[in-house]
Amino acid sequence: MTSQEIQSLLEKQKAYYKSGATLPVSFRIEQLKKLYATVKKYETEINDALKADLGKSHYEGFMCESGLVLTEIGYMIKHTRRFAKRKTVPTPLAQFPSHSYRQPVPYGNTLIMSPWNYPFLLTLDPLADAIAAGNTAIVKPSAYSPATSKIVEKIISECFAPEYVAVVTGGRAQNAALLDQKFDFVFFTGSQAVGREVLRHTAEHLTPAVLELGGKSPCIVDASANIKLAAKRIVFGKYLNCGQTCVAPDYILCEASVKETFVAEVIKQIKVQYGEKPLENQDYGKIINEKHFARLCGLIDPSKVVVGGETNSATCQIAPTVMDRVTYDDAVMGEEIFGPIMPVITFDDFDTVVDALKGKDKPLALYLFTSDKKHIKRVTTELSYGGGCINDVVIHLATSAMGFGGVGESGMGSYHGKDGFDAFSHYKSIVDKKIWLDLPMRYQPYKSKLYEKLLHIFLR
Repeated sequence: MTSQEIQSLLEKQKAYYKSGATLPVSFRIEQLKKLYATVKKYETEINDALKADLGKSHYEGFMCESGLVLTEIGYMIKHTRRFAKRKTVPTPLAQFPSHSYRQPVPYGNTLIMSPWNYPFLLTLDPLADAIAAGNTAIVKPSAYSPATSKIVEKIISECFAPEYVAVVTGGRAQNAALLDQKFDFVFFTGSQAVGREVLRHTAEHLTPAVLELGGKSPCIVDASANIKLAAKRIVFGKYLNCGQTCVAPDYILCEASVKETFVAEVIKQIKVQYGEKPLENQDYGKIINEKHFARLCGLIDPSKVVVGGETNSATCQIAPTVMDRVTYDDAVMGEEIFGPIMPVITFDDFDTVVDALKGKDKPLALYLFTSDKKHIKRVTTELSYGGGCINDVVIHLATSAMGFGGVGESGMGSYHGKDGFDAFSHYKSIVDKKIWLDLPMRYQPYKSKLYEKLLHIFLR
């Protein structure tokens, strides 16, 4: 699609929004129901596309993408009517008589830019929130996941008229053309580097944006942890989607006294979950493309590999890999890994680890495996990060009842459920002042002491 075609599409969406068609809550719910039914209809094709793009099994495709999308849409169908109601708030006595309330209204014309690693989930989830809030949307899926982009386009074009919701496919040229337009709201999921470019463009138009980015998410395992269970859950979360998960544990900080036991259990769990030859496992995925495959291969130090390290350039696959005796000077610690490589760093003092993390970039996720309540309190209250789990990984993003998002370098804003509705909404603060009484104390000449007395009553 050319820049002129994109501009024309946005103009049509602006006209459609101005018509008021998206505002009735009954209309929004009807569109969500239509989207839910169409996702169900094409469930097999969705999972086939995820298999083609990322090598995901149908089970994983449903568990981590289409199933979660259906959950989010269903949640919004159930709760949108309540979310859209205005909320009465207290009015100061000095403003008597009046009624004060907050009214959620759509931003208007929105842009949703999604990544390639969870190309269905991270496209349709925010779209469901945008529809629930009453917006129009232009969806831009990643060019790196073409099969999924195709089925996304098929679903959206079958459900919606383009002046309401439309898909723009393509690469950097289309991304740039979209960001040159003035939207009312932009929702972006992707890398920090591209996120900076998105924020630069939105700043030019003073457009609000949500950025869901990433970073090096640490996973702490202390001596009090259930090591077997920790290894089992960490292996699941780290190698899910071949490590191409924004909230995957990026690296392990393991207490020295249990490190050998932990590494041994991780090796066992890799064999249990992926078999003796993971690259022959039909349910084990692949790296998205040759560029990222080559980058990941360059992060592997063969002298520090204790398991894995095997690669297949023909299929862009890298076996689940563990690197021990890693330091912060190693290449694998210099960037977000975003692949099936698990570096293990040891520590002796928990408090030193926490203090050191305070000086690092704020990660999208942080995980702690422990039985020590003091350690839990320190991590959850003193460290800044998007979200996380105690004694598990990844699963905190799989609930519509709790917002998900980053902080600092890992992003801004959140979504899922009510947080998603709020992200795509502006809350108007409105005072409905009555006309049957007009207190004179605010008008000149200023002689009355009543205003000060009413204020003091309110403050008490």
